[in-house]
Amino acid sequence: MDKKMIVSSSPHVRSIESVQSVMTDVLIALFPVALMAVLLFGYQALITMVISVVTAMLVEALWLRKKDIFNDGSAAVTGLLFAMVLPPSPPWWLVVVGAAASIIIGKQVFGGIGYNIFNPALVGRAIVLVSWGGYLAGNVWSPPQPFAFGADVSAVTGATALAGQGEALSYSLTQLFIGTVPGCLGETSALALLVGGAWLYYKGHIDWRIPLGYLGTVFVMGVIFGGGFYDNHLMTGLFHVLAGGVMLGALFMATDMVTTPVTPVGRLIFGIGCGLITMLIRIWGALPEGVTYAILLMNAVTPIIDNFTVPKQFGGVKKNA
Repeated sequence: MDKKMIVSSSPHVRSIESVQSVMTDVLIALFPVALMAVLLFGYQALITMVISVVTAMLVEALWLRKKDIFNDGSAAVTGLLFAMVLPPSPPWWLVVVGAAASIIIGKQVFGGIGYNIFNPALVGRAIVLVSWGGYLAGNVWSPPQPFAFGADVSAVTGATALAGQGEALSYSLTQLFIGTVPGCLGETSALALLVGGAWLYYKGHIDWRIPLGYLGTVFVMGVIFGGGFYDNHLMTGLFHVLAGGVMLGALFMATDMVTTPVTPVGRLIFGIGCGLITMLIRIWGALPEGVTYAILLMNAVTPIIDNFTVPKQFGGVKKNA
């Protein structure tokens, strides 16, 4: 016989993609976001990103006892995402501690990539926020100085758009869309985030249900409960979508394939839940921003969501009571 049937264990359908190729695509998607951060905040933003990425890769290599620090690329992605949720010029030790915590506590203690329950980069941010929240306070952010690579952005501080209504009204929606406002490295430019998100969607790495559910819920709650302080109710809803870390969270954090539901309905529920918790914290909570805790809390209930949204099996046999 020329042809033989080959029997092997599952999975029987395999993808040509590898973990490394997926991580490479994520790094490509983050490139316009990182580039915009450097253009807006100067060389200090680049230093922050380099420290975070190198720390994450070295810590994972030491943990796994591997000489190849890039490995599958997931550590580099975690390090870059952690840098994206930091101010432009935080203390170097804070970046090192947070990136190391992202890898060790957020990822490796659960068994490594594919086994982590929570988004590693947000675990690192939560630890830094609880431990040294003063460095992440909304009124000490460096304002953007486009193309001023020699300027010391840490010498001048300003309030973010979410620090209060007075500060919010001082920024136009155009500024929020382009990114010429104070904020985290990866959250200010909605334009760069949309470009990166479009690449991930084109490559099939993210499902539209999570971003749509997240951003749609934020917009609706901003319109209904935002008070219309930003000219009118519709503009207030758009403000909440563009301001802060919602766009970064919806496109890059909440879409993490490891920590989010696997069912289509579950992903929509996950996105809506992230938007709901984010706006509850923003509008009625003590913190100006709620993206970090919203995604982490929804990560925790992902198994429950999957359990209740799994499709029915046809042809199965019910167990006797």
